[in-house]
Amino acid sequence: MAPKVREGDAVVALSGKWISWAHTAMAYSAFIGALVTGLALHYQKIVENEYYGYPQEWFPSVSATIGDRYPERTVFQFFIAMTSGPRLLLVSLWYILTARPNTSLPKIIAGVGVFRTLSCGGWTYVTSTDDHGWHDIFMISYLVATLPWTLGCLALSPNNPKAVKYRKILAGSFFGTLVPLVYYFIQHKVHKVPGAYTIYAFYEWALVLFDVGFDAVTALDFDGFELIVRDVKGSSRGKTQQVADAVLEKEKGKPIGNIFGAQFLWVNALDAAADVYNGFVFWSMLTSLGLTVWYFPLWHMGISGYEVMVMCTVSPFLLVNASIRSLIIQKVRLVHLLSLSGLLAYLTETPEYRLFSVAFGVSMSCLAWAATWYAERSQLPRLESRILAWSIGLVASSVAKFAFRTNNPIWPIMHAENGGWNKMGLLLAALAIARSTRTVTDNRGAIDPADRPKTSPFLAGLGLAGLLFGLHSLLSDSSTMILWVWEGFPVRGPIAANGVLTIAAMAVGILGGIFFKGPLSNWINLLLAGVGAFIVTSHHNWFGYTGALLLAVTLMALTTPLVTSAVRHGPMTFGLGFLIYNILVLAHVWVVAYAFVPGGPLMREHTDWVMTATVVFLGAGVYASPRAESITTKRTRSGKAAPSRFVSYYTYVLLAIQLVALATSYLRFPTNDYVPYHAKDKVITAGIWTIHFSLDNDMWSSERRMRDLIKELEIDVIGLLESDLQRIIMGNRDSTQYLAEDLGMYVDYGPGPDKHTWGSALLSKFPIMNSTHHLLPSPMGELAPAIHATLDAYGELVDVVVFHSGQEEDAEDRRLQSEYLAELMKRSPRPLILMSYLVTKPNEGVYNTYVGEKSGMKDIDQSDWDRWCEYILYKGIRRSGYARVSRSTITDTELQVGKFVVGQPESSDEQMNEEQVPEGLRFPSLFRGQGVRDHRYHVFDEPRYFV
Repeated sequence: MAPKVREGDAVVALSGKWISWAHTAMAYSAFIGALVTGLALHYQKIVENEYYGYPQEWFPSVSATIGDRYPERTVFQFFIAMTSGPRLLLVSLWYILTARPNTSLPKIIAGVGVFRTLSCGGWTYVTSTDDHGWHDIFMISYLVATLPWTLGCLALSPNNPKAVKYRKILAGSFFGTLVPLVYYFIQHKVHKVPGAYTIYAFYEWALVLFDVGFDAVTALDFDGFELIVRDVKGSSRGKTQQVADAVLEKEKGKPIGNIFGAQFLWVNALDAAADVYNGFVFWSMLTSLGLTVWYFPLWHMGISGYEVMVMCTVSPFLLVNASIRSLIIQKVRLVHLLSLSGLLAYLTETPEYRLFSVAFGVSMSCLAWAATWYAERSQLPRLESRILAWSIGLVASSVAKFAFRTNNPIWPIMHAENGGWNKMGLLLAALAIARSTRTVTDNRGAIDPADRPKTSPFLAGLGLAGLLFGLHSLLSDSSTMILWVWEGFPVRGPIAANGVLTIAAMAVGILGGIFFKGPLSNWINLLLAGVGAFIVTSHHNWFGYTGALLLAVTLMALTTPLVTSAVRHGPMTFGLGFLIYNILVLAHVWVVAYAFVPGGPLMREHTDWVMTATVVFLGAGVYASPRAESITTKRTRSGKAAPSRFVSYYTYVLLAIQLVALATSYLRFPTNDYVPYHAKDKVITAGIWTIHFSLDNDMWSSERRMRDLIKELEIDVIGLLESDLQRIIMGNRDSTQYLAEDLGMYVDYGPGPDKHTWGSALLSKFPIMNSTHHLLPSPMGELAPAIHATLDAYGELVDVVVFHSGQEEDAEDRRLQSEYLAELMKRSPRPLILMSYLVTKPNEGVYNTYVGEKSGMKDIDQSDWDRWCEYILYKGIRRSGYARVSRSTITDTELQVGKFVVGQPESSDEQMNEEQVPEGLRFPSLFRGQGVRDHRYHVFDEPRYFV
């Protein structure tokens, strides 16, 4: 039996503040000790990075200091081990200090604190040399957990003004430092600016100081603890007021107080997660519809008839009939379950049946969501929660595509072989539907007469259409508007990894829509949406992207009022909204497909018209929205106040999704340390491939199969044509992101989706020093895109051009394009390689403009007479080999490859046997004979080599 200790007795008395000081001393000793040791023993080695050394770089980063060198690493690991004991005690004391009945937040923050401690041990003792993958996982986990730990400590802080003040200063300094840190990291990694890494290092060390300093503030709170342990002030019994209490008391009756003032219940959090996942499934299926429709006109080279399936979204028109409406609302769980045919579609091998399955699933999903919203018309807080779930579902869909490099893992074009998570997605969808629809909504409520709409359902339908189209075309993928403003190298704007900013802007819009409501807010958001649309449509680089972010914020903020307005105007509004949305989708296709569709020339290159219509339709919806005050302050029919406290759970889900996006951005940031396959021989292996919009012959996403072939052929530089997938009908994808990141290549995405081409892209193992996008003359037919880039190939500048000419039917277009490109290539003073799609026979027509005196270019193999589309031309560089590789079922066009040797003059047309060719200049033997996976050297059955 433990001895009784009377108040005032103490066997050992130690102030709790010494735990904080011990933690602080050990943590700072670990970092400072490693720094001093490194500076003394390995100064020039630890300031050196992959691009520069001393004197351009003169101060080491944290990672270089504590990394793999002995004895710096040992010093760091020793003191970190000493830190772990005080660290765990600090977390425990913080929990004792902040724990109180009826709240789970202290337990959650304590759990996060323990998790941070363990993850710190992970990246400390598993170095990047030991296991780079696990080192990164531990490091990212630590950084991601820092956000909830910091915010949680701020919220739970005892009402100690001095401690709260220091916490706010240190937390603000920590997060404020991230902005210049990222900026200088980009300057170093992307722009390779000398000295940028040294400045980055100072900010990195500042993060360490602020991070440890933030926890050191606990000394001011633990001063009231003594270790026996005895609480001499009663702090651990929840008697003191916390900062969160003071905020909620101040905000009582206001939205933030109503939302966050309730007790946290895991069952409610599970409900919110299920609702959001249902929203995720809706957006996943809707974004897959265009993809499965697009397959058919793609292979028919024109309208196929299957395009009519886009009209499956107008199923909410069924709700106009009262009997059908009542039945659907009562059986809404069944309708949701029927919609899962869109997820089951991947099991169908036949493309036609897969399209029908997706179309049925989308029609059921549109019907189910419209019925759910309408059924909640008299329960405004519940209606708001449903709309929030749907909105956050879009964010989740965008984050999933961000994590999977623009492919959604549950799309019907995905399966296990190409990275699909279809089974997992389907299982979670069934569970989410079971959870989200377990109660039948009472649909007998009516709208308060004072709030009845005074405008036409048509205006509300226009608003819903503009909203749906804006969300789908611009925000269903985080990189869509990044590619709108992309202009090539040097990098002057956002890159794909910056998609986390688009996702964050969407979250800001959702939160803004929760806390700032009413007619004035709606009109302000509409005005800002118009400004953002103008900026992103008419400007590029970072300034253009500010318009994209503004548009993302305002579109998400308008979601709740516009959907609510549609509900108030009756079920007809949903049918009208989806119908007009479909018209916008077609217009959005017509601007680029004008050469293949009826009435196409009228819409040619008029994205500005489509964007203007979208904003005008949003304006119609805002005009039609109710003039009443925000729905969180309304009363239900019972007369009881109904604050939207459950909204807090959707906010937590949204924040969790943001953390996933943040971690994904870190993982996806380009390393820019790529190495060509045969650097010793100074070889450039260049290829040209028309990838048919990354849909193979059987309607599967083809990026992984393309990656395998490009890797096995050891291609250093490749031009990809028909690569612009950033439209609704193509799923708002970008295959170059997956290829570049997986193969380790720099990428120029080419002219963006606002340039109205079918796309051309450049991937290179060599740094792209400069690139310019061209739209060649096309007075009659489709626009012809080109990229003219300068590469740093083994210390020498080499130009490459990727080009897709006009179609055979437009002879005048092709003549003008050949003259434009010939002049462009003639002007280049450097060695140049053209990777192109020319639409001509060798030695005939415009071929003689591309090859010969006008351009200064030579054909890679003038004896190859069996060509029509793809050609590789060159000048000022030695051509050593040429091969043609069959496509299998990946696309409709072969892959052509040429080998060139940098620093050597042009070679003759005399051919030689492979045995005479140095090993580093040979093509892989893997594709001889029958080859692999139906890829083989064809036409002349083997590579050709030149003396």
